[in-house]
Amino acid sequence: MARRLFLSFCFMFLFAPWFAHGASDGAVYEKTFEADFDTTYEKVHAALEGARFWVITETRISDNLERFAERWGEDYNRNGLDAIRGLVVCNPWYTNQIANHDPRMLGLCPLGVTIYTRAGTSHVLFARPTVMAGDSPAREVLQEVEETIIEAIEGAFTAP
Repeated sequence: MARRLFLSFCFMFLFAPWFAHGASDGAVYEKTFEADFDTTYEKVHAALEGARFWVITETRISDNLERFAERWGEDYNRNGLDAIRGLVVCNPWYTNQIANHDPRMLGLCPLGVTIYTRAGTSHVLFARPTVMAGDSPAREVLQEVEETIIEAIEGAFTAP
């Protein structure tokens, strides 16, 4: 019993920083822009498609959540977000390459980019596929996908 308690304590001590900061530290890329939601959405949408990641669908998440405002009461939108929209993006060539290297990684396709705005600042979020890739044979392709999408987001406000 003492040995089990000691091992549990060691496990908690070793992994405490990981749990304290959350499992997703570094897993989600975030870029902020001092711009309203509509401007950010238009520029990011154009930049993604310019990088050949087509927006195949999108969800106005904040509109959907707003329908529950009365039901959820004070628990609704406690962070005061002005707008949230999810973009589902895909590049067929990269999808084919991922399938060729490791069909299991197709679970990451299509990819999502989320935009939210609060108090005049827009945030663009992207879950990094390399975090899930581990030692997959598709890791190099996923690295290229990740870099391409991040470059598109980074350049969204510098493109004409």
